[in-house]
Amino acid sequence: MSENKIEMKILESKLLTNNIIKFQLEDGTIVNVKVEIARAGVATNYRNPDGSPHYNIDFANAVQVIPKDKKFFMPKPIMTPKNEKDTGIV
Repeated sequence: MSENKIEMKILESKLLTNNIIKFQLEDGTIVNVKVEIARAGVATNYRNPDGSPHYNIDFANAVQVIPKDKKFFMPKPIMTPKNEKDTGIV
């Protein structure tokens, strides 16, 4: 192994508290931010200058915006009606 590379051991993680942080904007919109550890590792061949273990943690975030009126839009399905009464919209 090259001496200029740090070897990392993958660490498992478990959630200790809720990982969703909620914010309310001035206009009433709610913003939920979900934070997860994507990957965590500790170096096996390197320590920090003070002697403590060297960790590498990668995070993954998911953001959900919920408008005050709780409405959202989606396109209508494209369907060809069999007759004039059958529009294909449920």
